[in-house]
Amino acid sequence: MFQILINSWIGIGVITFFILLFISAPYGRHLRSGWGPLLPKRLGWILMETPALYVMWLFYFIYGGFNNIVLIVFLALWSIHYTNRSIIWPFLIDKNGSMPLVVALLAFIFNIFNASFHGYWFLLMDNQYDSSWFLTPAFLIGLCIFLFGMIINIHSDKILLKLSKQKNGYQIPYGGFYKWISSPNYFGEIIEWIGWAIMTWSFSGFVFALWTTFNLFPRALKHHSWYKEKFDDYPKERKAIIPKIL
Repeated sequence: MFQILINSWIGIGVITFFILLFISAPYGRHLRSGWGPLLPKRLGWILMETPALYVMWLFYFIYGGFNNIVLIVFLALWSIHYTNRSIIWPFLIDKNGSMPLVVALLAFIFNIFNASFHGYWFLLMDNQYDSSWFLTPAFLIGLCIFLFGMIINIHSDKILLKLSKQKNGYQIPYGGFYKWISSPNYFGEIIEWIGWAIMTWSFSGFVFALWTTFNLFPRALKHHSWYKEKFDDYPKERKAIIPKIL
């Protein structure tokens, strides 16, 4: 059943990818009418991101995840990301603004499934995560990639936050990886979850990295087009999501 569900989840991700290539998810700078009731932006972020935290912690409490040091490290890294995304980030952004309820609900459902797939993989499948895992190439390489992506993601978000506090509307961001691409925050998050997939060497992690790419790659392309249309002086050397390439 797990295999059927997660394979179906990949199929839904592929369909979502192709839809998002043509239709921008209607939140942030791409917000537009016609998508039903709206939520306050801050509430929407909390609603849609917190399931990743509490569902994973529930798995650990119910199935004894705190008895394994490797799984505790995985949970700590997961919780650092999602505490920032679901609790800290919503209170850093401007409280004004809104997002469609349907967007928040879809992300809410995604995070429940994603956290459940990980919880099942870590705690209900026969995976050999003992302390020797910390010395494996998968863990060491994956951890470095994960942390590298997290740093890019957080630093890029801070640049955007600083611009938003100037109250001058959208502006061209500079600094960090914005020197090369329009959406380094998305680039960093994709890198982060690729690192996670390697570090955990899990099918659930691999599928999450795929889904992250399916979701953020098209959005980065839309952001890039939006910047070029809005700003005549937008740096021509910048790419959308992959430095020097695309």
